[in-house]
Amino acid sequence: MKALIVIDFTNDFVDGNLPVGEPAVRIEPRIAELTREFVRSGDYVVMAVDLHEGNDPYHPESKLFPPHNLRGTAGRELYGSLKRVYEDHSDSIYWLDKTRYSAFCGTDLEVKLRERGITELHLIGVCTDICVLHTAVDAYNKGFDIVVHEDAVASFNAAGHTWALGHFKGSLGAEVVIAGAKQPRD
Repeated sequence: MKALIVIDFTNDFVDGNLPVGEPAVRIEPRIAELTREFVRSGDYVVMAVDLHEGNDPYHPESKLFPPHNLRGTAGRELYGSLKRVYEDHSDSIYWLDKTRYSAFCGTDLEVKLRERGITELHLIGVCTDICVLHTAVDAYNKGFDIVVHEDAVASFNAAGHTWALGHFKGSLGAEVVIAGAKQPRD
């Protein structure tokens, strides 16, 4: 059994307070397409979305990044056509608020996956070298098979993006897929 984890594809991360910018804009159609495909196939789909409170001096990201994905703001809404996909299929997509880089940290994600017998996780979203990477590392440590869709991940750091793609393959044993074709491991 497989699941799709859509990570942080929100207004703030695409063109808002902490923007990936053009690389994220370019992958928007593929993010929406993959989400629709997984919903249509009856696979488990998780919308893992960063949630922050304003003026939280205790959150470690407060020292690293400008305020982003604040509760109740437009910046936290899903970006582009993904928002419509979610609205059309919200009854079959699990919305997961996360407060750390990894979608597993402090959430019930592992429980939800295990109770459904899911063993393979497909990861898409932003940022390749931050939240996607940390989610992948936790998935690896928990024994899940990992598939990263290279044409559906992006970062504001091109070198970090490239490094993370290599790390997925070389250190986590992940399969990297581009438009449905698995790429060989290096």
